[in-house]
Amino acid sequence: MLKNIHLTSTGRKVLKPVVSGLLQIGMVAVGLYWLLNSGAEAINYKWQWYRIPQYLWFIEDGEWFPAELLEGLLITLKISAVSLICTLAIGLTTALLRLSDSIIGRALARGYIELIRNTPLLVQIYLLYFVFGPVLGLERFTTAVLALSLFQGAYTAEIFRAGLSSITKGQFEASQSLGLSQTDSYRFVILPQVIRRILPPLTNEAVSLVKNSSIVSVMAIFDLTTEGRNIVADTAMPFEVWFTVAGIYLCVTLILSGFAAWLEHKLNVPAH
Repeated sequence: MLKNIHLTSTGRKVLKPVVSGLLQIGMVAVGLYWLLNSGAEAINYKWQWYRIPQYLWFIEDGEWFPAELLEGLLITLKISAVSLICTLAIGLTTALLRLSDSIIGRALARGYIELIRNTPLLVQIYLLYFVFGPVLGLERFTTAVLALSLFQGAYTAEIFRAGLSSITKGQFEASQSLGLSQTDSYRFVILPQVIRRILPPLTNEAVSLVKNSSIVSVMAIFDLTTEGRNIVADTAMPFEVWFTVAGIYLCVTLILSGFAAWLEHKLNVPAH
């Protein structure tokens, strides 16, 4: 009997914050709805949400096909995925150079980080697209991936450097005592510990990468933002389209954050 009472009490403690959170979300949603409705009435704007689904998907001969916004989302996800892989590679390489014994390597890594972090991403994209791209024969997709990777790689490098610096010298000495090569030491001993420690800030960089991918629309890449802009130009529905685009980006970043939270739980990442 006491066990049943204890379980009931625990269930209430769990449900209370959940219900409170749902109520807060509901209040915010109602407030936003009222604010948007009031603004639309003030400028005599007629909502046309019923037209939005046709720009997400369509059905032809009984088959489902993605429309402009979902096709743009696929391009955005492709750019973000390839850029994330390149970002991690650039960030780790730069961090290792920063911590190396080579004066030239440290100088190159420091110069790259300072140059990228102190210039706007938009300027970097323009330079790569209009100056270096034509000279090197880079396509728009490759240029977009390169621009995002170089930009996010500079910030990721500092995260990797902080993680590597947090590893005690005893870990390196233990790896050497086991007869592991330097490559195997990093692969099997050092990097697993580093990833576990820096996973939360890496998640933030991944989310930033997805959001920053919208800037490559200036290169006429038909990503989600470009498709949204084209639809607005054709339909004169700026509010519905941009709210939908924002909602899609929000869903992607929330899914990414949720996956990172699950991964942190699986790896037992300590709370910060």
